[in-house]
Amino acid sequence: MIKLAVDAMGGDLGSSIVVQAVLNYLKTNNDVEFHVVGKLEELKLLEGKAILYDAKDVMGMEDGALTILRKKETSMNKAVELVANGTCDGIVSCGSTGAFLTLSTLKVKLIPNVKRAALGTLFPTIDPDKFVFMLDLGANNENNGEQIAKFAEMGQIVYQSLFDKKDVAVYLLSNGSEDKKGCPEGKEAFQILKEKNYDWFKGNMEAKEVLMGKADVIATGGYAGNVLLKSIEGTASLMSKLMKKAFKKNPLTMLGYLFASSGINAMKKHIDPTKGGGAMLIGINKVCVKAHGNSDARAFQTGIEFAVSMIQKGICQTLKEKYE
Repeated sequence: MIKLAVDAMGGDLGSSIVVQAVLNYLKTNNDVEFHVVGKLEELKLLEGKAILYDAKDVMGMEDGALTILRKKETSMNKAVELVANGTCDGIVSCGSTGAFLTLSTLKVKLIPNVKRAALGTLFPTIDPDKFVFMLDLGANNENNGEQIAKFAEMGQIVYQSLFDKKDVAVYLLSNGSEDKKGCPEGKEAFQILKEKNYDWFKGNMEAKEVLMGKADVIATGGYAGNVLLKSIEGTASLMSKLMKKAFKKNPLTMLGYLFASSGINAMKKHIDPTKGGGAMLIGINKVCVKAHGNSDARAFQTGIEFAVSMIQKGICQTLKEKYE
């Protein structure tokens, strides 16, 4: 049975959504033993259903590195420690990304020969049966070419392990598809990957193409990756709001919605950002999944499912075997 640590505090909507997510998961699954860390008075519904740990403090979104290390009694620190000491196989948290990265790196440790972890997750594409794996989505503000090239390598391994696909197509995010396009660190990563003569490295790809189904993996530095992530989320939200506004314009457009609603709802379900559930810190020794800070119960449950899938697929072990 998988043992999963859950940080119940730190999210925008409080512990209640985490409790509900765990309960919802347990309604249809019995493959996980949950170790939930938070204020015990807020976790009462999980008594008898999960192993509970008391934590009175929460990690702040603006806490610096020294503060993060000093705050021993936070739910995040205690939950990460459960993974570091071998009690649990992985963790899900919707707390501060910076704190989660710092604690995971220092306590759970990086895989040998990996210098930086990257946040990576799956995005739906125009093909309803295909996802693209993107990393780094914001674990780092600055990356050099060597690190981005390593992200590409790790992304290829993750995608191959998840989907049992041999001919994985990996691209670097760039401002043009030509070989000489890109920022300095992107050009450096391109050169490193080209010199290694990887069959799976296909070159550069523009942002407008990343969801078109051609790429299996998109690798980039954390700053550009986070901008891309927020742009995708914002565009999806804009499309949804514009459609609602257009169909409410007059009785005729409302009638049109009745005829088109099944197709529209199918599209909304396909591009639903909660499908991804969260992003995993690729390069850490064990599965560490960062759920979105404003996750509701449904999104957090999807984060749990994502973490369970990564553990079942042995992603971290496969990466360790590659780099040790």
